[in-house]
Amino acid sequence: MRVLAIDSSGLTATAAIVEDEQTVAEYTINYKKTHSQTLLPMIDEMVRMVEIDLSTIDAIAVSGGPGSFTGLRIGSATAKGLGLALGKPLVHVPTVDAMAYSVYGCEDIICPIMDARRSQVYTGIYTFVPERAAEDTQEMRYHFKVVRVQMAVSVEELIRRLNIYGKRVVFLGDGVPVYRERLAEGLKVPFFFAPSYMNRQRAAAVGALGIRYYREGWYETAAEHKPEYLRVSQAERERAHREKNAVPEVRKMTMEDGAAVAEMEHQLFPDAWSEKSVLETLAQPNTICLTAEKAGRAAGYLLAYTAADEAEIARIAVAKEMQRQGVASAILKELEVICRSGGIRKILLDVRAGNAAARALYVKAGFAEDGIRQRFYENPTEDAILMSRPVEEGKDSPGETE
Repeated sequence: MRVLAIDSSGLTATAAIVEDEQTVAEYTINYKKTHSQTLLPMIDEMVRMVEIDLSTIDAIAVSGGPGSFTGLRIGSATAKGLGLALGKPLVHVPTVDAMAYSVYGCEDIICPIMDARRSQVYTGIYTFVPERAAEDTQEMRYHFKVVRVQMAVSVEELIRRLNIYGKRVVFLGDGVPVYRERLAEGLKVPFFFAPSYMNRQRAAAVGALGIRYYREGWYETAAEHKPEYLRVSQAERERAHREKNAVPEVRKMTMEDGAAVAEMEHQLFPDAWSEKSVLETLAQPNTICLTAEKAGRAAGYLLAYTAADEAEIARIAVAKEMQRQGVASAILKELEVICRSGGIRKILLDVRAGNAAARALYVKAGFAEDGIRQRFYENPTEDAILMSRPVEEGKDSPGETE
C-alpha cells in the first residue's frame, strides 16, 4: 500500500510518501514561512524527485488536529483538493497519535504536548506494549496502545494524571520549550525529553499510522474530511466510530493495562483505586480481571473476586467517552462465560443507591436486588444496594446496551 502523508498542524510543515515497508520520500521544513507557501511546492518537489505519479497512491493520510487553526485548515484543504482530484480516500490521523507513534518501541509513557496557549496543551497518553509476532518465533513486535485519547487540558491537570500513573514519561512537541520548567517542578516521576530528530511532527509517522488506520476501516471521502479544532471535534470523531458499529473487545487484563485502569478509576470514582491496588488484585489467583477496548482504545474494565461457587464484582466501569455504547454489557457477558466454564454459580455486586443508571443496567442484565447495606459508601455517604444473579447453564447474560 502507498499513501501520501501531510502534516501542517503546527509550526512544522511536512509531507511524505510511505509504503508498507519503507518511507519513499519525506520533506520537512521548520522555518519562518507559512504553510500555504511551502506545502504544495514541497509535495511537487518530492514527487518529482522520486518520479512517482500521484495517481498510484491508494490514500492520503492527513494530520487532522488538534493544532494551529490556520495550519490545520491549509493541510485539510490541500488533502481534500488532492483527494477530490485523484479520487482517493482520506485517512484522518490525530496529530498527537502520530507524534507518539514516531517514538516506536518505547515502553514508557509517551506524552506529546502541543501548546494550546493559556496554560493548556493538546496532548494524549500512549505507550508501546511488546508481544510475540507468532508462537513459533522469537521475533517481537509492538502494539501501539492509546492509554488516553487526545485532549485539551491544563498543564497542572496533565501533571496530576502523569503522577498518578507513576511511570517514566517521555515528552515531545512544541509545548516542551514553553512548559518545560513547570513540568520539572510538578512531576514526581522520572521524565525526559525526546531528541531533536523526533520531537516534532513527522509526515512519515502520519503515513505509517495512516496505513494501519486505513486497514482498520478508519477512512473517509475527501468531501467528508474536516479537521479537529476543538474537543467537540473529538466527540464527532467518536460518533463516527460508533456509526461504523465498532464492537467492544473484552479480554483478560494484563499488567500493562494497570495504568489505563487507574486513570479511569480517578476519572470515575471519588474513592479511586491506585495502579498498585489494581495490579495487586490482578496478581491474586482468586480473581477475574477483564478489560474492554473499543475502536482500539481502552473502554472499560471489571475486577471480581471468586470464592467457592460465587464471584463478587468489586469494580466495573466504562470510560466516560465510551458510555452507552454496549461496553458494560459486553464485559458482563464475558464474565458470564468465564464463570460458567469455571463452575461459578452466582454473581454478586453492590451499587450506590443513587446510581439509577447502573441499577437499571444490572436489572436488564438479569440481576435482582437482595438487600441494603446502610451507609456503606463514603464520600458521599450512601446506602449500597446488594444485587445478584445466577449463572445459568448454557445461557449468556442479556446483551442490552447501557
